[in-house]
Amino acid sequence: MKKEQNSSVVITRQEHGISRKLMSPNALRVLYRLKDNGFVGYLVGGCVRDLLLGREPKDFDVVTNATPGEIKRMFRNCRLIGRRFRLAHIHFKDEIIEVSTFRAQASNEPEPEPNDANDAGHRQRDARMLKDDDGMILRDNVYGTPEEDALRRDFTVNSLSYNIADFSIIDYTGGLADLGAGIIRTIGDPNVRFQEDPVRMLRAVRFAAQLGFTIEEETRKALVAAADTIVRAAPPRLYDEMLKLLLSGEGAKCYDLLSQTGLFAALFPAFSSWLGTENESFPHTRFGAMLNCVDSRIQQGGKVSPPLLLALLFGEYLDAKAERFRRQGAPWQQSVNAAIAEFMGETCPTVMIMNRVGIALRDIISQQLRLKKIPGRRPESFIARHDFYDIIEYCRITHGDKKDVGKQLDWWVAQSRQEAPVPLPGLAEENEAPQRKRKRRRRRRNPNAKSKIEGT
Repeated sequence: MKKEQNSSVVITRQEHGISRKLMSPNALRVLYRLKDNGFVGYLVGGCVRDLLLGREPKDFDVVTNATPGEIKRMFRNCRLIGRRFRLAHIHFKDEIIEVSTFRAQASNEPEPEPNDANDAGHRQRDARMLKDDDGMILRDNVYGTPEEDALRRDFTVNSLSYNIADFSIIDYTGGLADLGAGIIRTIGDPNVRFQEDPVRMLRAVRFAAQLGFTIEEETRKALVAAADTIVRAAPPRLYDEMLKLLLSGEGAKCYDLLSQTGLFAALFPAFSSWLGTENESFPHTRFGAMLNCVDSRIQQGGKVSPPLLLALLFGEYLDAKAERFRRQGAPWQQSVNAAIAEFMGETCPTVMIMNRVGIALRDIISQQLRLKKIPGRRPESFIARHDFYDIIEYCRITHGDKKDVGKQLDWWVAQSRQEAPVPLPGLAEENEAPQRKRKRRRRRRNPNAKSKIEGT
């Protein structure tokens, strides 16, 4: 380990022990091409953090001193995206490597003169840091040095860089020490960093839960004080972040931290208030049980779709809403529709659930009644639904402990696999009202028909 003049700490290849065999071959291709073309290229962020912790990184991000236009000219498979953060996506067959240009700290000054016309047009529009009146960053394309880029990141443990030139790890912020101590700490003043981007509060929670780390005290105090400002972030972005939290495999831990810091109540005020009430003197415990169920499935390598996740977590809440509409005289389907519409109206202004996800959520809840009708009308159409297995899984997880429900679900699964289902004598008669036999109307004879025939 050696200390550089710019106050960075450099860990040599012999000291950190990270092998390139653990890295994405595509990320290495990008780094080597940047290097061969005379540019600096680093792996940065979560991938370096996870490699040092002995975890398998989910993705590999690259930073470089090449501009987006220069990156695009080097890679035919490159697509430039983003306005707030101008990024290059290098597309490979089964992976996308994200490449960004080193960025500087907040500044309102324009960049130095660009090298070519393409970069000139882009920089005149985007190469500056813009903030709103509350200090939230709206645009961030001020190019800078590797150290400046590290200092503008969110947390110290996410600011470590891997230099392909000599295979060393560079630490500008004390991230190695915090990684060893298991601490999530913002870089710089946490009040300012959360003001710049409120979503950083959710990221702090997610990293603490996933890594088993502790949020540093000053960072935690600033997070609690700023929890109500989370609603300033864009609703679609909050939806994406909530999926990352709840589908992380540590959703229960994430919820505990969200609840303790006040973030959950700020994101879901109506639902949070309902959770705090009791139903006939009993607390609402299903939400916690469903979080544990989702965590268990993901930790075992399974998947949970966003509509199924929402149905599992909010299903009891939606059932209570639907029951209220039924007491007012609405039929089953109409009551479910009204419950989903009310829930979406409460949630979407803050956490924007996509319309197609809301429709799938509605179908998972409303189609539970269809499972009881064996075979019912056109069972093949029901089985062909794209959300058939989500409907089955929701019923199995929430009511699968009941013997008769288990048999019903096994019948449907066997049908979907074109297996010979186990006969269930009497089940159809118990669960489906018999169809009334239509009486044949007696055809009325025309009394003039015979005379007409005879008269011909």
